[in-house]
Amino acid sequence: MGVRPLDLLDLDGLLSDEEREVRALARRVADEHVRPGVAEWYENGSAPIRDLAAAFGKAGLFGMHLTGHGLAGSSSVALGLACMELEAADSGVRSLVSVQGSLVMYAIWRYGSEEQKDRWLPELAAGREIGCFGLAEPDHGSDPTGMSTRARQEGGDWILDGVKTWILNAAIADVSIVWAKAEKGVTGFVVPAGTPGLRTRDMGSKMSLRASSTGEILLDGVRLPESARLPGARSLMAPLSCLTEARLSIIWGVLGAARDCLDATLDYAASREQFGRPISGFQLTQAKLADMAVELQKGFLLALHLGRLRDGQDRPLRPEQISVGKLNNVREALRIARQCRTILGGNGILRDYPVMRHAGNLESVLTYEGTSEIHQLSIGQKLTGLNAFAR
Repeated sequence: MGVRPLDLLDLDGLLSDEEREVRALARRVADEHVRPGVAEWYENGSAPIRDLAAAFGKAGLFGMHLTGHGLAGSSSVALGLACMELEAADSGVRSLVSVQGSLVMYAIWRYGSEEQKDRWLPELAAGREIGCFGLAEPDHGSDPTGMSTRARQEGGDWILDGVKTWILNAAIADVSIVWAKAEKGVTGFVVPAGTPGLRTRDMGSKMSLRASSTGEILLDGVRLPESARLPGARSLMAPLSCLTEARLSIIWGVLGAARDCLDATLDYAASREQFGRPISGFQLTQAKLADMAVELQKGFLLALHLGRLRDGQDRPLRPEQISVGKLNNVREALRIARQCRTILGGNGILRDYPVMRHAGNLESVLTYEGTSEIHQLSIGQKLTGLNAFAR
């Protein structure tokens, strides 16, 4: 019997006891609440999001890296390990934790008023309420500077008009963080569900991230009081900093999907016989397995390095640092999933094995929160000093 992929370099020795405990907790939560039903959720295109939110909240997985207001203040590495275990079950389920904690809660935690923090953070952390993060638009995904959603002042109130799309949990959210262009720059707002003029619409027919809810936010003359504005958010840098925070969870999370594919493939290759012996005994199969295990461990070391950097400073990682992590780890995780499918052969497309589901999910992760091309340009700009985004 061989060792599991992440045991080759004894990487556990790089983690603290607390980090291993958080990882074990997240694995138990995934094993109990996600794995038993996720293949069926994916096939049916729906998942019990509120039940999952309650379970994750009870385990303390939402916003666990934030401090105050009853939050745990765990390390970024601990959060990353939790996301790795959740994404080993399913990318869509991990996205729930990333969006809730590292986008919605982080936006309120960093840019919100004390009243906003007191009102929303405890409820979101407990999973009693669900949030969504409205930045992307139908015509402005990779280029948020072209944002069309507008916020204008009328008396002491704000009026919001626009459309946000590809928003996780939009159709079921109790609160939306909405970003809009105002006279003095991009501004964020906390918009409770049921606010007049606010509508949401679920986006069906997805072929990826099917164990999650994705939708649109439609804003038609939404009137909000000044108290709904995030007072600390004064430019586009505010939502971009939230994305930087959330991308670290992605960098860790995709390692879980890749590991789950590789674990399933190792088990399959050991039992699947061709030409009178297990296919894991053939040289070409072992070459594939070795290359995938090496890339998985390199990705883990990269994620760990970025997590330690984040924990050693009071500010987000630099954009190009996050870009290195997302570009490499998502790209390699998808390659691992595709390669694992080749070892499983025709069985690789069956729901009995997680490989095709992970590969389908990773196709979305490859392009959300920054496509590979955008992250290449972020790195290229830092290397050359030239801005290839400029018009």
